[in-house]
Amino acid sequence: MTVCGKVVKTTVFARTIMKIPDIKQICEIVSEAAKAELAPRFQHVTSHYKPDGSLLTEADLAMHRTLQNSLTQKWPDIDFLSEEMSAKTQARKLTTQAPLWCIDPLDGTSNFAAGIPLYSVSVALLLEGQAKLGVIYDPTRDECFSAVSGEGAKLNGETIAPSSSKPPNLNRAVGIVDFKRLPSGLAASLVRQPPYHSQRNLGSCALEWCWLAVGRGHFYIHGGMKLWDYAAGNLILQETGGQSSTLEGATLDGADTLPRSVVAARDFSLFETLRDTLQISGR
Repeated sequence: MTVCGKVVKTTVFARTIMKIPDIKQICEIVSEAAKAELAPRFQHVTSHYKPDGSLLTEADLAMHRTLQNSLTQKWPDIDFLSEEMSAKTQARKLTTQAPLWCIDPLDGTSNFAAGIPLYSVSVALLLEGQAKLGVIYDPTRDECFSAVSGEGAKLNGETIAPSSSKPPNLNRAVGIVDFKRLPSGLAASLVRQPPYHSQRNLGSCALEWCWLAVGRGHFYIHGGMKLWDYAAGNLILQETGGQSSTLEGATLDGADTLPRSVVAARDFSLFETLRDTLQISGR
């Protein structure tokens, strides 16, 4: 679309033309909010457990409020979906198919509360259930990962180039594996006879997606994450040429809050090898 002689990136939604927000502005909003709300509270915050057993801190809620206020002021026509909302509110917002900011204000809350410097903020723009824009910010390393659908991914404004080197064989690969949520049989098998060289787990889904996207690890296996855990990260990985699916071989598309497993790799051949090893049939 051309406006006043300038090309503006737009997308069709509900029979209207919607301008995709400027990714640089989103990065600035997210990073500034994290520096204001998260950094001062790191190692100085109390926490408690939510009914589902997950941890919640004052930092989660403060970041939620700041992001909601900042994004709503700038883009009042885009609704807001957050991990910190009730399940009933989340479901209602997703059924409307309206444009949504899908955020995790503090991904890696357990790390944050324990003083482990591996946590992040994740923001995705969902249009008709699909992530069209994603930003993930790591306050500890001051790294902002971002992507717009069809335009590639960036780290601190610099394009993340697709992998140009040949990936190692699976038995020489280092993967990011979350055993906690995997089916017990699969988890036990991977522990007893790992088909890979070694594995790590960062404790922040959003950071794990991003580290894979920039080559800090060769593959990713996770037993179950929610929409706000994968919406931005999966887009960033895809925009670097990476591949992903569930353990059942389905795509990670879908506008609901049901947990989805993940198998992913930056390199297609390693992804196919991993799927064959895990006996996943694509669909």
